[in-house]
Amino acid sequence: MTFQNASVAGPDRRRWIALAVVLTASFMDLVDATIVNIAIPSIQRDTGASFGAIQWITAGYALAFAIGLITGGRLGDIYGRKRIFLLGVGGFTVASLLCGVAADPAMLVGARVLQGAMAALMVPQVLSIIHVTFPAEERGKVFGMFGAVAGLGAVSGPMIGALLTDWDLFGLGWRPIFLINLPVGIAGLILGRRYITESTAPDALRLDLRGVALATAGLLMLLYPITMGHENDWPTWGFVSMAASLPVFAAFVAYQKRKKRADGAPLVELSLFRVKSFAAGIGVQLAFSTGLGIFFLVWTLYMQLGLGWSALHAGLTGLPFSLACSVAAGMSVQKLTPRFGRKVLHAGAVTMAAGALLYLTAADRYGTEIATWQMALPLTLLGGGMGLIFAPLTDTVLSGVPRQHAGSASGLINTTNQLGMALGLGLVSVVFFGAMDEPAAAREAGPAFAGAFENAMWWVTAIVGVVYALVFALPKRAAGAGAEAGPVAEPEQEPEQELVAV
Repeated sequence: MTFQNASVAGPDRRRWIALAVVLTASFMDLVDATIVNIAIPSIQRDTGASFGAIQWITAGYALAFAIGLITGGRLGDIYGRKRIFLLGVGGFTVASLLCGVAADPAMLVGARVLQGAMAALMVPQVLSIIHVTFPAEERGKVFGMFGAVAGLGAVSGPMIGALLTDWDLFGLGWRPIFLINLPVGIAGLILGRRYITESTAPDALRLDLRGVALATAGLLMLLYPITMGHENDWPTWGFVSMAASLPVFAAFVAYQKRKKRADGAPLVELSLFRVKSFAAGIGVQLAFSTGLGIFFLVWTLYMQLGLGWSALHAGLTGLPFSLACSVAAGMSVQKLTPRFGRKVLHAGAVTMAAGALLYLTAADRYGTEIATWQMALPLTLLGGGMGLIFAPLTDTVLSGVPRQHAGSASGLINTTNQLGMALGLGLVSVVFFGAMDEPAAAREAGPAFAGAFENAMWWVTAIVGVVYALVFALPKRAAGAGAEAGPVAEPEQEPEQELVAV
């Protein structure tokens, strides 16, 4: 039984259950990307994981997610978004179980990589399913709900992780942060199979498997030595691998150009980088995400291993950051960006830099005796600045992109965000562990961790400065916010989607 399009198929109350399923899956992914950081010290104590393994527990997820995002979206277009979404949910649930029962660090890292790969199948289908399930007049409200859930997931992960770790449910320690996904995933599979309507793209592009292989090889050759170099005393093979990644990336670009000429189905639409605002925006996204990747992991290690705080103490300390980020994000999108344009992004960078410098001052002054309340103002500034940047960034970057390439551009922005996080997590071995006096840390961890934290915060401050400079290349106002970008083309008629009622 076939319908022409969800928007003309008539009202169906089941679509709201389908929405709840895909939003819950999106929330589960966002929480899982951040929930682990707060439990890292507990994981290290329980499993004896090295600092390199600790980095890969977080970086492995981000890297697998980043590499698979574009491919996951294409698979949904070709084989059915519902089918690939349910495959992703099922795989994510199994990977969560493997994480929760991991017997050693190697198994945990492998399970986290699998979890990221399954998230890459699941997450790209969420917006596609919403698009074909809801009529145009309802999508604004639905996308608003999606944004609210995304923001809630991003800021609530550390607190949920802190509570689950501190409660030590059934004597399982940190393991419930993964096992909690099991009932959620099983419910998502049951309800999704019943209530989500299948859809495919009418002219789905073929998979660019060679492009995926080249991109994956280049990224691993770059990121693996960065992450593991410090632990292995920076061996020669690491520098050879990083140098060799450059010709691999060059081969990827050359192949993408050839693929575009051959069949118009490259993995990455390189013509987008001829749009100045998009190229600069990708730079902003990469630098911003790299800074966040460094900050979140270092911050957790500093509070728990350096200051000796519990996971719950660390999670509660982060509340000013989360609240300020949420409030600033809402204000930036609804009120500030339509009026002030890219000045909001500049204000966010300045606010983050001020917070980082204030944090540095407090950490240096109070040392290991620093109290939670002395971190409140720096964290409020850091969170508020982050909210001012990340919420309006995508719209601003996309404002100069041709309408027909908006989907590809959005995918590249999301991929760049995850790659930046993976790069930042990898750089922790350089900016944090590399700055630590290891003999001193063996005698007394607190001062050594505090000193390494200050070094890492200088890096974060410098990266925020790069973000500030790159923002100048973005348009003063996004076209949708009344920019001076000239007339906007009329919306193209939406292609009919083949929806198979299940």
